[in-house]
Amino acid sequence: MTVTRDQKEAFVVEFRERLDQAEAVYLTDFSGLNVKAMTILRRRLKEVGAEYLVVKNRLARRAIGETAGVQMADILVGPTGVVFGNGGVAEAARAVAEFAKEHDQKPVFKAGILGDAFLDPEKIAKIATLPPREALLSEVAGALSGPMSALASALEAKTRELAGLVEALRDEPRPEPK
Repeated sequence: MTVTRDQKEAFVVEFRERLDQAEAVYLTDFSGLNVKAMTILRRRLKEVGAEYLVVKNRLARRAIGETAGVQMADILVGPTGVVFGNGGVAEAARAVAEFAKEHDQKPVFKAGILGDAFLDPEKIAKIATLPPREALLSEVAGALSGPMSALASALEAKTRELAGLVEALRDEPRPEPK
């Protein structure tokens, strides 16, 4: 089946829109994966709000262009699959990394795009090791509540101390007025 020029242009426009909407985009080399494995990968990514799309490099180059000063033409060689991470930056990277551990280290991260920043495979691997979003939010909440608890305890202690002083003054014998 021949793909027309209009269909290619429509793909490039749609691809650009998806790039702009995604929280993170990861480019992978999926060589060595069969259809069954690709289906499993797509399901896992869907569970975390991400999507996997196999692209033609020529069309992807036109859609992506240059990111953070990096020519994507050097990266978009060989079989390329694109992960659109919409359910969290780390979740999509973690899903691919965990899948790769189970399938002879395939797919392999080629690069990533986070906002306007270019990510090399090492940075993506670090992102994949981040705890889930809920855990990070819990840590932040815990870090913020610690000082607040200390302040509340200090104020409570001072209030008790003041109450003790008032009670001591009340119980103290008063001199007779002259």
